Amino acid sequence: MKLNLLRSSLPSPQTDTQTLETVSEIWSEWRRRKLPLYLFLALSFNLVVAPVVYAASGSEFSRTQAWSLGLLGLGTIVLSVYLFFVMFVPEKF
Repeated sequence: MKLNLLRSSLPSPQTDTQTLETVSEIWSEWRRRKLPLYLFLALSFNLVVAPVVYAASGSEFSRTQAWSLGLLGLGTIVLSVYLFFVMFVPEKF
């Protein structure tokens, strides 16, 4: 009985190819639409920034305020870099 359960739980080669096709499709879609990837990376980076802001404030801010300040700081940096490139390389835009 246990052997049959193990055999049924193993993926078949067809599901592996379907999984690879699905991963390939997701990868190609992310290459075309980069905004969700950038948002995910910003939120992931904020996991590092928010505790630093919270620790530096000496518990004067709540965790929500620390998250908000972290996102605000990241947004400010991104906007600054974007405006820098728009000012000095305008032919790309």
